[in-house]
Amino acid sequence: MATVETPQRIELNISVEKVFYIIVKAREFDVKVAPVEPDPGSNPADDGEGSILGDYADDPTAIELRAAINALNDDEVIDLIALAWLGRGDDDWAAVRDLARERHHRHSASYLMGMPALGDYLEEGLAALGYSCEEFEVGRL
Repeated sequence: MATVETPQRIELNISVEKVFYIIVKAREFDVKVAPVEPDPGSNPADDGEGSILGDYADDPTAIELRAAINALNDDEVIDLIALAWLGRGDDDWAAVRDLARERHHRHSASYLMGMPALGDYLEEGLAALGYSCEEFEVGRL
């Protein structure tokens, strides 16, 4: 009978709970589409609440995601970037963390929010390091 190897957990500078929150917000942000009408001026209830999917400048989801990333300290942001890179296919944690440390700057929120699959990348990055978001999903999703 073959055994499945569990990835060794590497200590992160960011809590899994913070990463999970950013995953949820990133997935909400990823479904946004360009608005059909920039300033509809109508009642959202009359429009079937469809405007919630519009990517408006004052979009609360974007504001919340950017605020969550900007509230992180440098070490947390570096690990968040490294997790995203790990999740998109890079396979050397030490190397991606070092590269993230080199390239991290004040615009990391914009960089991360520009990744179309950020939520998926972060979840895959966590899984690669032996972490799971399951305990945070209960009652939240």
